[in-house]
Amino acid sequence: MSKKILLVDDAAFMRKMIKDTLSKNGYDELYEAVDGVDAVKKYAEVLPDLVIMDITMPNMDGLQALKLIKAKDNAANVVMCSAMGQESMVMDAVRSGARDFIVKPFKPDRILKAVGNILGAE
Repeated sequence: MSKKILLVDDAAFMRKMIKDTLSKNGYDELYEAVDGVDAVKKYAEVLPDLVIMDITMPNMDGLQALKLIKAKDNAANVVMCSAMGQESMVMDAVRSGARDFIVKPFKPDRILKAVGNILGAE
């Protein structure tokens, strides 16, 4: 299955964990970005089918990056992640166009469920 997924997190071990989970389940076109600024740039280059993005990052947070990505591509599929299950952040992310929200620490099946729901079983 050749769906492009962009993983955005300032913590390398989090990107690796998500990457490992996805690659073990057949997703092989995986790209990485280290913060919101990098995410916006990579999104334009790669045009991924899905973005999995942390909210709390240096330089530009995930919510700002989400808004910029959605402004350029309203059809962008973005799943937000955060260790803080704060209602206001979840609501802000959803209002800004996020398709789903995953709370850290991740459970592999929750990541796969979010990805499967959005990308479908294509």
